[in-house]
Amino acid sequence: MDWQPDEQGLQQVLQLLKDSQSPDTVTQRTVQQKLEQLNQFPDFNNYLIFVLTRLKTEDEPTRSLSGLILKNNVKAHYQNFPPAVSDFIKQECLNNIGDPSPLIRATIGILITTISSKGELQTWPELLPQLCNLLNSEDYSTCEGSFGALQKICEDSSELLDSDALNRPLNFMIPKFLQFFKHCSPKIRSHAIACVNQFIIGRAQALMENIDTFIESLFVLAADEDSEVRKNVCRALVMLLEVRIDRLIPHMHNLIQYMLQRTQDPDDSVALEACEFWLTIAEQPICKEVLSVHLMQLIPILVKGMKYSEIDIIILKGDVEEDEMVPDSEHDIKPRFHKSRTVTLQHGGGEGEEGEDYDDDDDDDSLCDWNLRKCSAAALDVLANVFGDDLLPHLLPLLKGLLFHPDWVVKESGILVLGAIAEGCMQGMLPYLPELIPHLIQCLSDKKALVRSIACWTLSRYAHWVVSQPPDSYLKPLMTELLKRILDRNKRVQEAACSAFATLEEEACTELVPYLSFILDTLVFAFGKYQHKNLLILYDAIGTLADSVGHHLNQPEYIQKLMPPLIAKWNELKDEDKDLFPLLECLSSVATALQSGFLPYCEPVYQRCVTLVQKTLAQAMMYNQHPDQYEAPDKDFMIVALDLLSGLAEGLGTQVDQLVARSNIMTLLFQCMQDTMPEVRQSSFALLGDLTKACFPHVKPCIAEFMPILGLNLNPEFISVCNNATWAIGEIAMQMGAEMQPYVGIVLPQLVEIINRPNTPKTLLENTAITIGRLGFVCPQEVAPQLQRFIRPWCTSLRNIRDNEEKDSAFRGICVMIQVNPAGVVQDFIFFCDAVASWVNPKDDLRDMFYKILHSFKDQVGEENWQKFSEQFPPVLKERLSACYGV
Repeated sequence: MDWQPDEQGLQQVLQLLKDSQSPDTVTQRTVQQKLEQLNQFPDFNNYLIFVLTRLKTEDEPTRSLSGLILKNNVKAHYQNFPPAVSDFIKQECLNNIGDPSPLIRATIGILITTISSKGELQTWPELLPQLCNLLNSEDYSTCEGSFGALQKICEDSSELLDSDALNRPLNFMIPKFLQFFKHCSPKIRSHAIACVNQFIIGRAQALMENIDTFIESLFVLAADEDSEVRKNVCRALVMLLEVRIDRLIPHMHNLIQYMLQRTQDPDDSVALEACEFWLTIAEQPICKEVLSVHLMQLIPILVKGMKYSEIDIIILKGDVEEDEMVPDSEHDIKPRFHKSRTVTLQHGGGEGEEGEDYDDDDDDDSLCDWNLRKCSAAALDVLANVFGDDLLPHLLPLLKGLLFHPDWVVKESGILVLGAIAEGCMQGMLPYLPELIPHLIQCLSDKKALVRSIACWTLSRYAHWVVSQPPDSYLKPLMTELLKRILDRNKRVQEAACSAFATLEEEACTELVPYLSFILDTLVFAFGKYQHKNLLILYDAIGTLADSVGHHLNQPEYIQKLMPPLIAKWNELKDEDKDLFPLLECLSSVATALQSGFLPYCEPVYQRCVTLVQKTLAQAMMYNQHPDQYEAPDKDFMIVALDLLSGLAEGLGTQVDQLVARSNIMTLLFQCMQDTMPEVRQSSFALLGDLTKACFPHVKPCIAEFMPILGLNLNPEFISVCNNATWAIGEIAMQMGAEMQPYVGIVLPQLVEIINRPNTPKTLLENTAITIGRLGFVCPQEVAPQLQRFIRPWCTSLRNIRDNEEKDSAFRGICVMIQVNPAGVVQDFIFFCDAVASWVNPKDDLRDMFYKILHSFKDQVGEENWQKFSEQFPPVLKERLSACYGV
């Protein structure tokens, strides 16, 4: 017997569904309570499905809502449904998937997917075969409804469908889907492609076996009149380019011609899918050979795509020039993520080598969503990196027309083009920059805000060149104009100018020192006029300034300008306010730069950081004990606070001693070092190292407890944690001296293993080598016996480091170890020679150590063997050793 509802119960449920559509919050609350009561009755869910599938006379929104409430119940407690209820629901879904209403079909499809994602694909074996059979129905609604449900299942469970768990249903599903590529309804063709598309990236076996049929069928649909079908065809071809380029190469010429057409599709969403093709092909090794002949056609298309569309301009309020007085709405502000502190060494070629990933075209991020403009700009950028200056013959003729165009929208796109190619075509652009940069600087005062903001971004992409020229030529005019833009009346321009200025600061470093007073006046003035979102970017510009000019900021007049507004903000923000993150990061840079100049402010700042750590730890403890009663804390508060404490220790040095003495930071640090979250451990090891350097007497009593924890964290799975733990061990060794001896065994085996691991990141290798050297310096008897196991990677990882204290102590360690165990270095002596030659000017006593080792080796092997040995040296190495050490 089929289940039948009780009439009175049915009316009650219907009334409830009607009430829940009321905008009144009190009614809403009553509905929620009613729903919770009704959920106690097992057959309440039968009523919900009954309304959805059987009450054809009810209005559609009510029926659909009934299905969505049921879907939420399935999500929350499907495992508690009695079998009779879940069977009734399943049967009703399959019987009604062809409901004449598209809304009801879609709702039933969502319900089927939700049930199947609850592990029910295994226990509902008839589902997939039945849905696939229903595709053959003469009735359009049944076919479309079944396809809609299948598409959702394919999206949600693609991996499971391609596994043995279900006896590989794709073996019959994929051939079935491919048949429907020829269906007369565009909606169904589109569903069929979308279903197959789910299995491309995972290289499902059943699809790979039918790959040629699939590709041929896609080509047949290439010119389909329906835009949704064209969009799915483009999406499929872009994914195939990543996964099965081998099958596309024979058709590459036609494929490229097709994508050139589609990138200009009248439907923007199709053009966007097609534009992804250029981004993807740029990453393929064959890019150059297949695209070269098409650049003439492609470049103008991409450039055209970089113009704002009319809808973009409306969304961006492109006609609003002054909005600085309009407060930000909270959802405009993206969540910020704090990047925890990582300890790195300086290299011979300036600062760290890795370039930042740049956000392409960050001038319009309130269009967070990816659009044709951003995709075209990103494609031009990657292609500029592939083809370099070969792109310019196709671009330069266009650029002139764009950059001086009377229509601001066209001019704006030209400035974006110039920024997008900055990285890839820099060499070829050099002759034009002396003329272009002044033009761009002029665009900073254009009357359209969107032109001013893009000019900020593009100029920041050429900051490196600007800084390499005499300062009066470009740096000074650019800085003057950018500072005006920081005080622009338009919020988007303020934001772009602040970001560009931060980039300029990183490139210019101490070149900015003569203008500091002027810069600080501007940044401090901006403090008073910025709305919420830009204030957060302003903190970053101030922090970057401090990082760039360092101790030059430590002048009474500068401190007087900068500190009062920062401290005022600091006092205004509550401990729970996430705006503390960027402010603390900024203060951390400022404290490090000001050094003793920060003393008057350090006490309250230090105390608050300790409090933030303490509060977060306490909240985490409560949450772990009673997760149902307490919320999990946001550990970013603790991470940022630990990093600011590091900045204080680094800036104040020994003067941090009193602050540490009067606080329980060591106890807190002991807990942080054992936190489950890697970023917390990462920041706590950085702080441990900084405190070790600044006030070791407070750290020393804890060493016996700390060392085993440090040993456990030498796990290269967590690169940054491992890196900071390694660095801290090295700093501790230098302070402990011979007393380090009991702890060498806890850490040395892991360090030797890490330095020999293939693919270890450079920073970690360098820190590991430094720490091994330092351990050897203080405990040579314990470390020297292992020399042979690490000497070669040790030498190669330190040859590129600048002369500095850390390198000095590490090399002293190696020399002492070689005296203890000369045999350990014999096989790899050439690497040692190369590492010694990397020193520009070692201290005299270190130079003597090198001299002795080189000469005693030469004496031991004898003149003739030494000659043979030194024949293997590259000429530069030979010259340096003979010039500096007479060997």
